[in-house]
Amino acid sequence: MSLAPKYKLVIFDWDGTLMDSAAKIINCMQLAAKACDVPIPSADEVGHIIGISLKPAIKQLFNIDDDSLAERIVSAYKEAFVDLDATPSPLFDGVESMLDSLKQQGCVLAVATGKARRGLDRAWAQTDTGHFFSASRCADDAQSKPSPDMLLQLLDELNIAASDAVMVGDTTYDMQMAQSIGMDRVGVSYGVHAQVHLERFSPKSIVHSIDELAAFLSV
Repeated sequence: MSLAPKYKLVIFDWDGTLMDSAAKIINCMQLAAKACDVPIPSADEVGHIIGISLKPAIKQLFNIDDDSLAERIVSAYKEAFVDLDATPSPLFDGVESMLDSLKQQGCVLAVATGKARRGLDRAWAQTDTGHFFSASRCADDAQSKPSPDMLLQLLDELNIAASDAVMVGDTTYDMQMAQSIGMDRVGVSYGVHAQVHLERFSPKSIVHSIDELAAFLSV
């Protein structure tokens, strides 16, 4: 017999939390930098900005204020992501069974991601997972993380209190936006930000696999 879930609503980050996409994001950002003749960032440097909406992330990564240059890099990144780079981005092992189990337990599921809407729709189509989620907020819909705007919009749409919800993510931006509105948060150590940085935001737990996450959410 399944145990009842801890939370009415579980809000997941996407990249680095449910989908193993860091390598593709890093490759595409490096391709975009080369195409736009700007210094090519290291993998660690790109990893640090994964989770922020694309244009703010690019401005931070390359330390630029020039909107036209930022837009050129954005365009080059999107072209690389869709057309040039073939790095696979699979779901982490166990994601589908975890989502299915949570839904069967009566949990409402949502996504809060720095991806563009087109990107999330593409990922859902590729993985056939969109049906698990009752709502989502993307870079097109809200202020970039670490603003809590995505979370506040989701709570309002779903009519669920912050005290009945949890944010699950692999970055400090996920932890910070949840902490700022008093929402519980769970960090995953297998994504792009190190455990020591996630711990600064007092998560309820830090888990090291999808199996551990599923167990935490169902206890």
